[in-house]
Amino acid sequence: MKVLGFSGSPIPNSNTDRAVKAILEATGLETEFIKLSDYKFSGCMHCLKCVHTNKCAITDDDGPMLIEKAREASAIVIGGWTPYSSLDSRTKAFMERCFANRHLKGYMKGKPAVSVVTHAAPEENLELPQAASMGQNAIMYYMVEDGMNYLGGVKVLGNVPCIRCGVGDTCEISGLKMLLGPTATVANVGVKKFEDQPAMEEAGKFGKLIAEILAKEVATGE
Repeated sequence: MKVLGFSGSPIPNSNTDRAVKAILEATGLETEFIKLSDYKFSGCMHCLKCVHTNKCAITDDDGPMLIEKAREASAIVIGGWTPYSSLDSRTKAFMERCFANRHLKGYMKGKPAVSVVTHAAPEENLELPQAASMGQNAIMYYMVEDGMNYLGGVKVLGNVPCIRCGVGDTCEISGLKMLLGPTATVANVGVKKFEDQPAMEEAGKFGKLIAEILAKEVATGE
């Protein structure tokens, strides 16, 4: 049994990365972490050439390898982030490319699956876009529509890019002020870390739940 974790965040050792890894570690099983920005792949062309072969017709990138890894996994964790208040394009492209696993055979059917979404818009402020829910829903619906056993998701409050761009305090359209108010600065906002949030405990619970479900499958021969 192998649990596979994907992160669509391009930032080295990001909150998204660490949240995905925390779930993997909590399973106590063999795991593999894949950072999607380390690979080259495009989105699905919807050519439907994979219908009877379950093999992607785009063969000149890393897509077929990633599709195969997802197919072979016993459980899957997918983490993304929310630029412009929706799921990032890299994570979305990966999920769409995995369309080749669906046709006729349903290779992902029944696999325990968990989502991770990192967002910078506080959910309690209803005047802001609900980025966390929109990102989580994008991953959830991919998992549900491909027949996976969606267990739930972890939402991580992350950091708007303005805290490290160098002009976050002076930019007229700074995300800091848009999301956190006119008095927000790089200094008083600080850097939010996954490990300091309830998401850390949630990640551990989901990892253990994945392990329990897979152990039951082995015991019952399902």
